[in-house]
This record gives sequence, C-alpha cells and structure tokens, in this order.
Amino acid sequence: MLEQKLEELRRATLAAFAAAISLEELEEARVGALGRKGTLAQISKEFGKLAPAEKASLGKLLNAVKEDLETDYQDKKQRFEESELAARLAKEWIDVTLPAPGIRPGSLHPITQLQQEIEDLFTSLGFAILDGPEVETEEHNFDALNIPPTHPARDMQDTFWLSNGHLLRTHTSPVQVRGMRQFGPPLRMIAPGRVFRNEEVDASHEHTFYQLEGMMVDREVSVANLIYFMKTLLSSIFKRDVTVRLRPGYFPFVEPGFELDIHCLICNGSGCAVCKQSGWVELLPCGLVHPNVLRTSNIDPDEWGGFAFGLGLTRLAMMRYGIDDIRQLQGGDLRFLTQF
Repeated sequence: MLEQKLEELRRATLAAFAAAISLEELEEARVGALGRKGTLAQISKEFGKLAPAEKASLGKLLNAVKEDLETDYQDKKQRFEESELAARLAKEWIDVTLPAPGIRPGSLHPITQLQQEIEDLFTSLGFAILDGPEVETEEHNFDALNIPPTHPARDMQDTFWLSNGHLLRTHTSPVQVRGMRQFGPPLRMIAPGRVFRNEEVDASHEHTFYQLEGMMVDREVSVANLIYFMKTLLSSIFKRDVTVRLRPGYFPFVEPGFELDIHCLICNGSGCAVCKQSGWVELLPCGLVHPNVLRTSNIDPDEWGGFAFGLGLTRLAMMRYGIDDIRQLQGGDLRFLTQF
C-alpha cells in the first residue's frame, strides 16, 4: 500500500513539475510534495506501523523518490532562473559605446569658478599664479614661516601627520616660501589650492577645504598697499559694496597682523550657523610679512618688505552663493552642483 502511494507521489509530482510555467508554480508543487506538511511527510508517518523488514525496503524507496523529486525540481528551477535572467538581460541591455541621449552639459565646481575669477583679477594686477605640493615638509609648512617646533601657534592648526615625518599642508603659505626662494624680490604672487586640517566637520568646518594666499614683496610696502588690494579683491568678488572690519590678529608669519571680517551675507548680520550667531565671518587674515620669514628665504628685511593674506575660497563661495552648509561643497550631489 505505501509502495503504491510513493510511486503515485513520484508520478504526480513529476507531472506537476513539468506542467509548471513559472517559479511560483514550481515552488508550490514542491511544497505540496516535499514540504514539512507535504504528501511525503504524511506518508513517512505511516512507517511506524510497519514491520522492521518492510521499513528497510520501503525506506530505500522513500529516499529514492525524494531524491528523484529534488533533482528534478532543481533542474527545472535552474532552467526557470536562466530563462528569467536571459529575459531581463535582453530587456535591460544597452550599448554603452553609444553616446548618451540628449545634451548633458557639465559645469565647473563653484569653488573652481571663483578661483579662476580671482586668478584673472590678480593676473591683471601683475601677480603670478604659483602652485606647490599638497604633501609638505615640516620646514616649509611651519619652520620657514616663523613657527618653530616649540611655537604655540602649532596648536592652532590640527595637522594630519604622515608616517615619514611629512604632513598634509595646513595652508598654502608654503607656496609663498617656495616662491620667495625660487624667484626672490620683487615678487607678486598668489597660491590657490587644497589644504587639510584635522577638524570636526560641521556646517562651517571641513577637514578638506580650499584657500588662496597671496603675497607682495617689494620696497616700501605698507598697510595702505594691503588695504588697497583687499578692497579691490572684495569689490570684484561680490560685485557690490560689503561691510568689513579690520581688527588686530596674531599670525606668526606677519607683523602687524590683522583679521579682516565680512558682514555675514547669509543672514545679513542677524546670526546663523555659518557665522556662529555673531553676524560676522572671518574671511581674510592678513598683515605685513614678518622679517624672520623674509630672512629664512634669504631676503634682507632692511631692504625689502611685503604684505601677505590668506583667503578661504570655500567660505568665500558660501558667502557669494548663499550656501549655509560647507559639507554640500564636498558632497558630490549633482542636484546641488548643477545649480552652478
């Protein structure tokens, strides 16, 4: 009796597998025959009533039926999966060698646009555009800028140090050192580029950002020269009058040093996350080049003088375009970038 049931199960289930036209129907037939509550499981419960000799012979038949059904199921399932994959590939196939449909013009990053505009301005004023390595030596990044190893100003800049003793430059001032040593005075130069500081990221701080630093070394350079060039720069960038303030500031490489702040253009001075509720944004540290910096580049400070400034291109872009979160500039979100 059980032998007949097993053979009938084998025949009926193989027929159901063959008749299935989808993976869902195939799975339904498998569960009905081989599932925990399927026909084979019900037949197995009847083995307890059999004599030991019958259990042995019918047990072999049960295992054979189960193996045949599972093998046939796997073969049919594989054919279904291969067929579905082929259909999907045929539907989704594209020729990647063909040009993309329609015109999809690109655009320069807003910081790049701003940098090129400032470069054009300073080129018209007789300044050279210099570049330098992003991986710098301690001597160029600190020592030559009047920041020796024991100087407290080193604590002002959280530095990414490398295993070989080099570092990721914390400002583009090392390019000024390289420029003075390579070309000597008189010198007019700007140094735009990417810099790195180990800072906690928030709406107004990033670990990777962009600066543009400038320098003029000549005879009889004064603070008046510095103010003239800074006013020319800001009026060119913002295309309007902006409110600024000049206050004393400490920087080891300039003496005297100043902080040039700009009235926050995001909140119009009422206070926001970008200006830390103060209404002002630190934009442009500057001052007259410290005599020690000139000496380390073999320039006689009794004969030559100069001014230097550092401009945060990233923050400047935020002010110009009304961007309230610095992280958007590095995020790579095309929805943001295509606005420029």
